Amino acid sequence: MRRHLPMDAADPDRRRCLTQAAAAALLGLAPMARAAGVPALFDAHIHYSHDAWELVPPKQAVQILRDAGLRGAFVSSSNDDGTQKLRAEAPDLIVPELRPYRSRADTSVWVRDEAIITYMEQRLAKYTYVGVGEFHLYGADAELPVPRRMVALARERGLVLHAHSDADAIDRLFRQWPEARILWAHSGFDRPEAVAAVLKRHPRLWCDLAFRGDHASVNGSKGQVDPAWRAAFEAHPDRFMIGTDTFTPERWHYIGGHAAYSRAWLADLPPPLAEKIGWRNAEALLRPAAAAKG
Repeated sequence: MRRHLPMDAADPDRRRCLTQAAAAALLGLAPMARAAGVPALFDAHIHYSHDAWELVPPKQAVQILRDAGLRGAFVSSSNDDGTQKLRAEAPDLIVPELRPYRSRADTSVWVRDEAIITYMEQRLAKYTYVGVGEFHLYGADAELPVPRRMVALARERGLVLHAHSDADAIDRLFRQWPEARILWAHSGFDRPEAVAAVLKRHPRLWCDLAFRGDHASVNGSKGQVDPAWRAAFEAHPDRFMIGTDTFTPERWHYIGGHAAYSRAWLADLPPPLAEKIGWRNAEALLRPAAAAKG
């Protein structure tokens, strides 16, 4: 079971997605998405971390999201100040989640750092969130005291859990909180058949497709959905959503190209299914929670 962090440049899934996003931009697949008739999208996996703030200031970041034709963005950051900067700039667009990382250095050690809970409690007392994550959690680590307390904090506030995890950790999270709503980051980097099996096991699990390229290919302006992924989408039409994953600052400049790539392959699906994956599923999971929290 792979346990490396997602920003590993050697990761083949990440290399493939980077190549496709770059190709989309180079092939002219990223027109101004605000043009009439361009389908809206909701990006369910955006980070705006400390090293992005100067390279892509808040106003520019929000403009990138709007130019990509996004109607919503599920945003977290390391530290949380980045999320708050974007939320203040565009409260209509940004749906905030609290990442349990004060910096990227916390990614691999947070599960055993009790100071993380203090940090989260302070932020939760000060700001309003829809989710907790994206957090990295694998296997039996889900049973450690710090992750269990994080789940308890989310449960107290009815927050979505955004988990970069293997299927084992997903099972363990649901055992802790059977009524949880979990968004499975990157669909666990698992094969579609395995993803579909986990979705069947857990009716309150959703999946984002962030930083994946195996679900569809794009040739010119036309996309083609992988048959195995098509079967998973058709079996669970309400459970998938798109995401870019701006895990490094330069990834912000892929958002427009990734949106165009997403529209190209979504066009290969029946329109009702394409709309669900493109934005309706994210709206249904995240917007009602945002409205309930004011």
